[in-house]
Amino acid sequence: MDFGILIPITLFICIAYAIKVVMDAMVRRHMVNAGGSEELVNSLLRDEELRRRHSSLRWGVVLLAVGVGFGLIQWFGWQQVTPGMIAVLAVVTGLGNLVFFTISRKLG
Repeated sequence: MDFGILIPITLFICIAYAIKVVMDAMVRRHMVNAGGSEELVNSLLRDEELRRRHSSLRWGVVLLAVGVGFGLIQWFGWQQVTPGMIAVLAVVTGLGNLVFFTISRKLG
């Protein structure tokens, strides 16, 4: 694999993320300076914090499920990429998303 191609891809992702962070900060500052009600600003910030927590929870659950999927693949001793191996990964990813959905409904 040519690792030289990863550098421009990583650079592009970092630049795009930096632009997103800056734009989010500018929107927040503009809302505060525009004289929006304090209740509205607090509500938006609270909702954003909840979204961040749910995003972390989703990634944690899904990555845990994918790790279990790779563990199953190793346990079964599969060495070649087969449709069964891809199905195992797809199923555990789907199960991870369903577990996240269940947990988020109980929390919300």
